[in-house]
Amino acid sequence: MDGLTTLDAQGVVAPLTFMEPMAEKPFSYNYEPPSGTVLRNARPQTRQVKIIDARQFADRLSLDREGFVLLHRPTAAKSLYDEDEITRVYYPECERLIAEATGAVRVHAFDHIVRNAALSAKGNQIKQPATRVHNDYTAWSAPQRVRDLMGAEAEELLRHRYAEINVWRPIRGPLLASPLALCDAQTLAEENLIASDLLYRDRKGEIYSVTYNPGQCWYYFPKMQADEAVLIRCFDSAPHGAARFSAHGAFDDPETPLDAPPRESIEVRALVFFKD
Repeated sequence: MDGLTTLDAQGVVAPLTFMEPMAEKPFSYNYEPPSGTVLRNARPQTRQVKIIDARQFADRLSLDREGFVLLHRPTAAKSLYDEDEITRVYYPECERLIAEATGAVRVHAFDHIVRNAALSAKGNQIKQPATRVHNDYTAWSAPQRVRDLMGAEAEELLRHRYAEINVWRPIRGPLLASPLALCDAQTLAEENLIASDLLYRDRKGEIYSVTYNPGQCWYYFPKMQADEAVLIRCFDSAPHGAARFSAHGAFDDPETPLDAPPRESIEVRALVFFKD
């Protein structure tokens, strides 16, 4: 981390769920698969990893270097469970936040996921925390998403630098259960990024599953509040000078109180366009 000494930095040792290396391409169905087909073919591999308290270095983090930053930014949205409020109020906030942090000339928020383990089983769109370490976009799916969403403008936009950045925020704080672990992008080798198919009824997506490497450095922001947000650079088209890919996943913090409420969080995905 730009010369920072992390060996003695405060943190926790906790399990992170990686993907066990495999010969075939991993896949996962996001709907009930055909009869006789497994839901996913990848096997999880749990490793005990030191996860460093990134608040010690928060003012020295960089999207271009580590691939994530913590920002203090309250939201005017009254409810981050209300779909209209999210798209009408929160999306524009996220677009402004990313533009200010990156200098982008255009930001297009297009998708979000609300997570709450207590509500995820009630037949709605709310999901549980994603415990498998992953990255949302690959070298194939990032430009494909631009083509999917930007219509006739897509090919011109793809001629310039673009990125995919997530805005991750607790809905209520302090967030104690299932915090988010973030890998320093400088320590994430491409050999550990495994392109994996996400199969939907109407389309196929692709993410990176992640295999374990002892050289990876992991961080988290303990006790995040609802007026804090993490920007995560999941993809950048620039071949040099910026973190191209990153990795993240929820984990069980051994310091979480037994009576801690379930994690409530929202992540917004955005396409980010630059003039160069």
